[in-house]
Amino acid sequence: MLGCLSALVLSAGAQSLPQPVQLPNGWKLSPAGASLPLGDLPLNMAVSRSGKYIAVSNNGQGVQSIQLLDARAGRLLDTITIPKSWYGLQFTGNEQNLYASGGNDNRILKYRIAGGQLVLSDSISLGKPWPNKIGPAGLQLDESRGLLYVVTKEDNSLYIVDLKTGQVLRKLGLEAEAYTCLLGQGGKKLYISCWGCDKVLTFDTQKQVFEPAIAVGDNPNELLLAPNGKHLYVCNANDNTVSVIDVRQGLVVETLDAALYAQSPSGSTTNGLALDAAGKTLYAANADNNCLAVFDVSKPGTSRPRGFIPTGWYPTNVKVVNNRIWVTNGKGLQSKANPFGPNPLRKREEVIHHAGTTKPAKDLQYIAALFQGTMSIIKPPTEAELQAYTKAAYRNAAYTKEKEAKAEGPAGNNPIPVQAGTKSPIKYVFYVVKENRTYDQVLADMPGGNGDTSLLLFGKNITPNQHRLASEFVLLDNFYVDAEVSADGHNWSMGGYATDYLEKTWPTSYGGRGGTYGGEGERTVANNKGGFIWDQCRRYGVSFRTYGEFADEGKANIPVLQNNFCPYYPGYNMNIKDTFRYRQWEREFDSLLAKGKVPQFNTVRFGNDHTEGLRLNRPTPYAHVADNDLAVGMFIEHLAKSPIWNETAVFILEDDAQNGADHVDAHRSPAYLAGGFVKRGFIDHTPYTTTSVLRTMELILGLPPMTQYDAAAVPLWRCFDTVAKASAFRAEIPSVSLDEQNLAQNEWQRRSESFNFAKEDANNDLEFNWVLWHGIKGNTPFPGPRRSAFVLLVEEEEEDD
Repeated sequence: MLGCLSALVLSAGAQSLPQPVQLPNGWKLSPAGASLPLGDLPLNMAVSRSGKYIAVSNNGQGVQSIQLLDARAGRLLDTITIPKSWYGLQFTGNEQNLYASGGNDNRILKYRIAGGQLVLSDSISLGKPWPNKIGPAGLQLDESRGLLYVVTKEDNSLYIVDLKTGQVLRKLGLEAEAYTCLLGQGGKKLYISCWGCDKVLTFDTQKQVFEPAIAVGDNPNELLLAPNGKHLYVCNANDNTVSVIDVRQGLVVETLDAALYAQSPSGSTTNGLALDAAGKTLYAANADNNCLAVFDVSKPGTSRPRGFIPTGWYPTNVKVVNNRIWVTNGKGLQSKANPFGPNPLRKREEVIHHAGTTKPAKDLQYIAALFQGTMSIIKPPTEAELQAYTKAAYRNAAYTKEKEAKAEGPAGNNPIPVQAGTKSPIKYVFYVVKENRTYDQVLADMPGGNGDTSLLLFGKNITPNQHRLASEFVLLDNFYVDAEVSADGHNWSMGGYATDYLEKTWPTSYGGRGGTYGGEGERTVANNKGGFIWDQCRRYGVSFRTYGEFADEGKANIPVLQNNFCPYYPGYNMNIKDTFRYRQWEREFDSLLAKGKVPQFNTVRFGNDHTEGLRLNRPTPYAHVADNDLAVGMFIEHLAKSPIWNETAVFILEDDAQNGADHVDAHRSPAYLAGGFVKRGFIDHTPYTTTSVLRTMELILGLPPMTQYDAAAVPLWRCFDTVAKASAFRAEIPSVSLDEQNLAQNEWQRRSESFNFAKEDANNDLEFNWVLWHGIKGNTPFPGPRRSAFVLLVEEEEEDD
């Protein structure tokens, strides 16, 4: 049976909820219940047997911690910083101890609970720390037998540990990355969610053997047993579903569709489960829909959808404790501006005095640690309240099933169709992806745009070609990337989504705590269900080619790009100029043009605007950005002179905006358009996103959307004219030398020498951005703090009402 909540008829009256807050991705938040502040990216919570305590594991890029809450009083008791952690968490039966995963230190930490405080009392080593790949994830105690079970996501194994001695008794290999494990049938069975192999594995703890695996949905994560132990619930993040397994038969007897609309593409990210005390009501957390799906599961096999409850941003876990629903919201309650972004004024150890306040340097606003988590505490709703909550969840959603079939756009002959399959006069799409800049860093000096010039780093003299694009074609000053960093940024840019694997693991590696990058096809578990836009092109007969995007060192990172990439085009490598990359693209483009075989869809990577800080005898940040700008300018000039110009559209964006400050929102970033049908001298203040660009390209190429996010996105149809025009675009040489090198030897240069630029974002980016700002701006004072434009926008709309 497939139960879907969209079938409900909504008729309840208004329910008291906070006024909606707009997110930069187009979705809104109006969380139900009360709220408590948590730490950076809460991923898991454990409940003590009596319901006295709740423990939360915060696993973000910034400060990682374990928090202890009084579940009866609804208050925080203790917060203890933990060097490395990830997900695993469980109380002992007597509520006197808490076991927690020590992340890539490859340890399990034991805390004693004394007077409401957590005290580290012991640790269990599974092996040497990172770079030794183990990566403990979920864990499960069997106190009656004195055993600890730990599953891992780096060496894909099950560890069985003797609790008394701390010795590893057995290590058994798994098919792929594991998420968590759970004991059932009186400890006779251990169920394991195989995150990377789309199965639930069953380990017979008595015979010490694995039983036949049970196939479930894509990226299974959280597990939950019914109180009677007969049914196991499994979240499938990329399928928006919950599998219901009859554990005695070892079969999936029911699949619950937790999305807002039936048969939706990826984008709900179902990743948390809870049952009420009676075991009759199931709550499933939809991270990317910012809500809980509610089901009546009193009769497994014939479960019934009941509604939705709006939560905070990216709910990761849900529990029912003391007749209250507790929800960890991974990204908190709103997006934020970051005018105090990675703009260092003095040494990290000093403090910054600004506007009469003292702001610790460690509190500077780096996007990867900007959005602190919260705990929603919700009273189980009455039927009428649930109806009102459900209405709110639908109002908050940017996605609808209708948008999947028909995008926003005007009737008539605009070259951007509103439906996939409708022919466009644009035949060739070029998609250029750059690295990590904010709008204010580059375009704050653009006339007519909403810029704060105090945050400007790479203005018109450094980036004349990007400024010409924004001036001669379209200025977009309300464009937002969907990602926080490059690890999820390239997947968002090419797939309209980042999986739960990426969203939950990149903060660990970006915080310098070990772990792999994962994105851009590096790990299969991180790839989007159904692949990326190139896979969509293949399905619908659209020719394509990539130049450096998802292709490195002369090889394709994913199967669809085999034989569809330029073998001599360099991938990410700061030792190679983007202007050299441009020449390689030009060489192949001219050859394909002469044969009449230019692909319809082309992805091109120009990433040197990432820069290398102040490394001695390496290009200065200005030189790197100027080189990137000139490559973009030459690229546009060459296309403008080509015979296919009038049938071409070029889209240029940054994969993320992590390397800088912005006074509107930390996700705001520059984006550019060019092509025969693109308007000239036009300023567009419409809010757009990465997925808006994807949706626009899909419509041009006749492709349906890949996920809920590109389906929901507003296409850039306002930026296009009905008649194609020639262009006299000429690339302009930036005023700074492309060969300018860092020659000064100082603190900022010395810090730069320690950075690793072999892979994008391989460094602690907060530290890197400190260096970049200081090297360029010196001791320029910070601008004053400002609030997110999205919050102000909602307030203004309310006043108008």
